[in-house]
Amino acid sequence: MLLIYTDKLTNRLGYTLNLVFRELMGTDYSITTDKEYFIESSLPKLSYSNHKLCDEVFLCKTDLLFHTTIGLQELNYFEQDGLPYIFRTYSSDSVCNYDVLAAVFYLVSRYEEYLPFIKDEHARFKAEDSLAYKKGFLEKPVVNIWVEELKVKLLERYSDMAFKEKVFTFVNTIDVDSVFSYVGKGFGRTLIGFGRDLIKGNFDLCLKRLRVLLGREQDPYDTFDYIIDLLKRYKVNTIFFVLFGYYGRYDKNISPYNSKFQRLIKELCDYAKVGIHPSYESFEEPELINGQIKMLKSVLKKPIERSRFHYLRFRLPESYRTLLENSIEGDYSMGYPNYVGFRAGICSSFNFYDLALDFETKLRIFPFAYMDVALKNGLQMSSDEALLKIKSLVDEVEKVKGVFVSVWHNESLSDQMEWKGWREVYEKAMGYIAEKRR
Repeated sequence: MLLIYTDKLTNRLGYTLNLVFRELMGTDYSITTDKEYFIESSLPKLSYSNHKLCDEVFLCKTDLLFHTTIGLQELNYFEQDGLPYIFRTYSSDSVCNYDVLAAVFYLVSRYEEYLPFIKDEHARFKAEDSLAYKKGFLEKPVVNIWVEELKVKLLERYSDMAFKEKVFTFVNTIDVDSVFSYVGKGFGRTLIGFGRDLIKGNFDLCLKRLRVLLGREQDPYDTFDYIIDLLKRYKVNTIFFVLFGYYGRYDKNISPYNSKFQRLIKELCDYAKVGIHPSYESFEEPELINGQIKMLKSVLKKPIERSRFHYLRFRLPESYRTLLENSIEGDYSMGYPNYVGFRAGICSSFNFYDLALDFETKLRIFPFAYMDVALKNGLQMSSDEALLKIKSLVDEVEKVKGVFVSVWHNESLSDQMEWKGWREVYEKAMGYIAEKRR
């Protein structure tokens, strides 16, 4: 048991202490604001204040966790031994020369996304505007690294402190934006597709579409048997996020009432978990999410507890509040569409902190490390380059015994057209991760 002293307990501080000590370090703690009690205690002790009180481990504080409003922060960024740090402090007694608790909260709460920013073409926060991108540490789970450094400092002072052992884990997630390429599109969309390919001179695609529609060839996006075979082989926790909204400019799935589509989703539940992939349009019309969840729930006859926004189109805190209102327990949208790395600086799940209302919610956030589209289109990598990048990200997460979450699409695993050669990347990445989990 670690006894922690602070002059004042706030929602922000309570949230951060729980994340850092109980969840990431795996040790129990209690908090006191009583100086006399703290000084006299024989427990391992840490004070978070302006001045050291006795012989405890002392961490010099800044003001961030004692505010209740949102405003521009003086981050005092610096680098040391090749690692980035923010909220520098200058007390010679402090065990760290920065406020690790404030640094963790700033990144995990996504504080910078509550400040004014220029939106991209889909009204999203851009990776290029983040501190992590600007300072070059987007691909490092710095929160986990900082917490591990603090843990080492505590063990140097209290060698008998107990910490729960962590293990590297993997979550394989698949976005189903369009379950089929040709099947189930209806007469109008099929006719338009034929016409488009004819005008472009893509006669092979016209013939391919015809063979698929006649049942002589498998639809290129129907890669689900292949995916299921792999997850059986590697015994990995897998989640399919299914777009179950109506057709739109950026929502290209077939009708949620299509019987073949519904039958496939039911079959997926036998091998993996299934979550909702709220449509592109639901960003501006959040009431659509409720209907999409209800439709998916009616097909599966199971509660829908997990979500990832289509196009990663969400805003804080409104989008997450909508998920809470619809009984979603976990969201997997925390990442960037054009870059890889750790948007919240962390490779472990955490509860969403509603910064505008200044309180912790029950919505669990599961950040992902990379998306297939970011590798191929955003970073314009070859398949070989992509595999090397994936391996480096896996190594970073394995070092801190975090949770590695990847994002692929059923269509990107077709091994056809623009995705030719990428199925091999997926398979080799799965094999590399399996080696790390042994």
